[in-house]
Amino acid sequence: MSPVRILSIFFIRRGLRLTRLTPAGKKARRSIDMKTLMALVSLILLCSSAGAGKLNQGSPASDPKMTSEERAKVIKWMIDSEKEYLDAIANLTEEQWRYKPSPFRWSVGEVAEHIMVTEKALLSRVEAALAEKPNPDWEKKTAGKAEFIERVMPSRTRRAQAPIEVRPSGKLSRDEVIRQYKQIRARSLEFAEKTDKPLKAHTIDHPFPVFNTLNAYDWLI
Repeated sequence: MSPVRILSIFFIRRGLRLTRLTPAGKKARRSIDMKTLMALVSLILLCSSAGAGKLNQGSPASDPKMTSEERAKVIKWMIDSEKEYLDAIANLTEEQWRYKPSPFRWSVGEVAEHIMVTEKALLSRVEAALAEKPNPDWEKKTAGKAEFIERVMPSRTRRAQAPIEVRPSGKLSRDEVIRQYKQIRARSLEFAEKTDKPLKAHTIDHPFPVFNTLNAYDWLI
């Protein structure tokens, strides 16, 4: 099985398929892909929010803390995805680790590093949201978004350009990527297991306007 195929089977529960900048000749195609993606995301969020709004009409305020079912689901995602990630890269040769399907695509090692760096960034966003005061409009601002993330984000049928802060350096060895990944995933898992904070009441904006406001629970999943 090729390294690209190995990594393509990951259950990356938080990320769209991300690539480097393409050559100038492919910019138009990338622009169309992003416009299509944003239109799709906007439509799904609109439908999800409308449905959530109907459910909330006349009902008491929701509990901003994770439910026991949500906690169990997040913990299972983290444990399962960590195993898949480590199993996929544990026995790669150096040649496989450095393999690129084209000069303008990330190598297998760079994809693995990107996943590790993204894990750090997401936990930082959870912490940043919790540092903010509770948002009194959190239910309205984030209605339907957790459900949307659960349905859509594991799909990598559309590509998006990775923000600069989560792009790989390409300089880390496999052992170093694995070490850092295990370290940050352990922190994320411990947080999911132990936190009793009202995650959903604390919000912070996503850098992509299509997502707009997300709460700490949204960032965690």
